[in-house]
Amino acid sequence: MKNKLYSIFTNTCPQCHQGKVFKYKNPFSLKHFSDMNETCSNCQLKYEKEVGFFYGAMYVSYALTSGFFIVSFIIDLMYVQAAMWKLITFLIVSLVILSPLTYRLARLIWLNFFFKYKDEKK
Repeated sequence: MKNKLYSIFTNTCPQCHQGKVFKYKNPFSLKHFSDMNETCSNCQLKYEKEVGFFYGAMYVSYALTSGFFIVSFIIDLMYVQAAMWKLITFLIVSLVILSPLTYRLARLIWLNFFFKYKDEKK
């Protein structure tokens, strides 16, 4: 599990933890936030197993976004108690601002569902 988390949060290849999955480090560079390498620069793992492979990442993105909405709603309900229009505005603005990060996280999580870390020291 820690290998998967390491790969997800460091934007590294799920198989070798050396090569970068996304070409650019900053997810908020709107011109390049979705630019991915086709293969790992270290182990040559092809990230897109088949055409349409990353459609499944949309479900992960949906789960991440839903989780954020639910947690935000519960925090608002228990502590903040803002007007409903303020909460909805906050959620929409947050969704727009965090969407490049959610996009990347969803793809990295999806990759880690299908590829396992291979420790080359063994």
